[in-house]
Amino acid sequence: MHARFSATSRTYHYFVHTQKNPFCRHYSWLLHGKIDFAAMNEAAEMLLRYQDFTSFSKVNTDTKTNLCTITEAYWQETAPGQWRFTVTANRFLRNMVRAIVGTLLEVGRGRMTKEDFCKVIEQKNRCSAGESVPGNALFLVKIEY
Repeated sequence: MHARFSATSRTYHYFVHTQKNPFCRHYSWLLHGKIDFAAMNEAAEMLLRYQDFTSFSKVNTDTKTNLCTITEAYWQETAPGQWRFTVTANRFLRNMVRAIVGTLLEVGRGRMTKEDFCKVIEQKNRCSAGESVPGNALFLVKIEY
């Protein structure tokens, strides 16, 4: 059994906060401005309908396929002004979670609709998606075999 290739699912958490907090600084990303987490949750739910996540993959990788099955994706407030994005899938592409979060934030800032978010996925073009968010707030929290 291979620890990396035998896993059936992986769960990542991405942490953001909307108010300055010295205790969050190193493990969460500070967001500025008003963020609509309800809209981001609606868009995140759309991820479960797709399998080809080329739009959220680092380009020029040696992966043979960009197909993944996402089984959960949602934002949850963990404390006042502190939010956690949870995403579980059978596999992830390089940079995928950070690109998804960056694109969901476009929805949360009102720059993109839920429908636009779906179009980004369907275009299968990394340039259509939002910027990747910083890596210091991303954590692998669960692996199932």
